[in-house]
Amino acid sequence: MNCIVIDDEEISRKSLEMCINRTDFLNLTGSFSSVADAISFISANKTDIIFLDIEMPGINGIDFLKNFKNSSQVVVVSGNKDYAADAFDFNVTDYIVKPVEYARFLKAAMRASEIKSSLQVSATENDDLFIKKDNRLIKLNAKDIVWIEALADYVNIHCINNERHTLLATMKLMEDKLKKTDFARIHRSYIIRLDKIKEIEENSVSVNGKVLPISRGYKDNLYNKLNLI
Repeated sequence: MNCIVIDDEEISRKSLEMCINRTDFLNLTGSFSSVADAISFISANKTDIIFLDIEMPGINGIDFLKNFKNSSQVVVVSGNKDYAADAFDFNVTDYIVKPVEYARFLKAAMRASEIKSSLQVSATENDDLFIKKDNRLIKLNAKDIVWIEALADYVNIHCINNERHTLLATMKLMEDKLKKTDFARIHRSYIIRLDKIKEIEENSVSVNGKVLPISRGYKDNLYNKLNLI
């Protein structure tokens, strides 16, 4: 997995570089002292994991999570645990508190690797998903998905006929894998398929008899995807 480090503290940056180089399944492709320096690299190079500091001059880690959308998983590495709640609002893969111990780093890296392998997308025209279960790949037609729910370190994929699949993944990963014209994030904990909507009230939506909340931060995103008259 290709990964980069973004941290303005040289000692912390070097520590993370050593951890990455010590881990067989990780490949360090870049190390940056600021978000600004990293942005163009991320845009031009496939990056699987970003190890991100929070407290940095200029564009800080939270600003990065808010404004720069990409398919990379993010592991926050910070000396301040008080940012954890804010970071997890953006579906980061993990949050490590400095100083970094290798055992804790490896746990985060392995989680990122498991998440990457838990959901695969085929190149077929109908956008079938292949989800990993017990070392098997099970085909799931995206058209059968009704809604997706965050569940701690996992997601529940709710399908038609009350079929449900639970897998290790983040909501961010699900958003990246699903066709954006067919699905909408309506809440930090929910993604819905647009053609399964039955009714929308001011702060809730009904999909196949299930009423789900719409949070204020995602309402515009939902409405922009609807064919309103």
